[in-house]
Amino acid sequence: MLDYPGTATGGTVNGNAANGNGTTMTSAANAAPAQRGTGTQHADGTPILVLVVDDEPSLAELLSSVLRYEGWNVRAAGNGTEAVRTGREFRPDAVVLDIMLPDFDGIEVMRRLRTELPDVCVLFLTARDAVEDRVAGLTAGGDDYVTKPFSLEELVARIRAILRRVGLDGNESSRLVFDDLELDDDTREVSRGGRHIELTDTEYRLLRYLMRNPRRVLTRAQLLDHVWSYDFGGDARVLETYVSYLRKKIDAGGRPLIHTVRGVGYSLRLPRS
Repeated sequence: MLDYPGTATGGTVNGNAANGNGTTMTSAANAAPAQRGTGTQHADGTPILVLVVDDEPSLAELLSSVLRYEGWNVRAAGNGTEAVRTGREFRPDAVVLDIMLPDFDGIEVMRRLRTELPDVCVLFLTARDAVEDRVAGLTAGGDDYVTKPFSLEELVARIRAILRRVGLDGNESSRLVFDDLELDDDTREVSRGGRHIELTDTEYRLLRYLMRNPRRVLTRAQLLDHVWSYDFGGDARVLETYVSYLRKKIDAGGRPLIHTVRGVGYSLRLPRS
């Protein structure tokens, strides 16, 4: 996944403004997202519709810009009443729904929407990190959740996964292929030349990001942002350590695919002649 317009770090919710839930974000005021036009439609050619519900205008604007950049048709609402009204008019396929709203909570919004839209997908967005809060949202019928602060890439990936599970967004393949290297995001299986490769969760996320950006030079900052999240506070040398682990597994017995760009970062590409 490429960098998103209007985000200073290339796809993470951080920056210089904070909302009431303690989530920090970059401004999307200068964003001019261009729709990608692939993996964004129903089988009949009509667009995928997404409703964003959050009472923090800056966050709602940022999320709407990012989702439009992915190619979806997006509307936003700032409270429960507006969300229900917009949902009934807009009839979205998916809702990114903040649980904490000023009038009534996101769970009640979901219940009211599903009286008319029983199949609408719901991704809860919440600052709450207690297990019971997450369980409550899923038990009430939510399809997934993301806890603030969060990675924009993770948010988009989770929405796509939900849409795939219900048979929407069918043009978006969960299978990534580069040369003889394959990654299936549904089964989390990785192979090269037919040889199964066992990866840890961190190794898998690092490889997935590299494979989503083949031949592109990714900076160390971008990799840390997308794989470890923007607020990673450890030694950045952990990236070099995991690249080394990944190379030993991926490049074993084959031509090297993960290359160091001195002073910048790394790139997934074929060796130069």
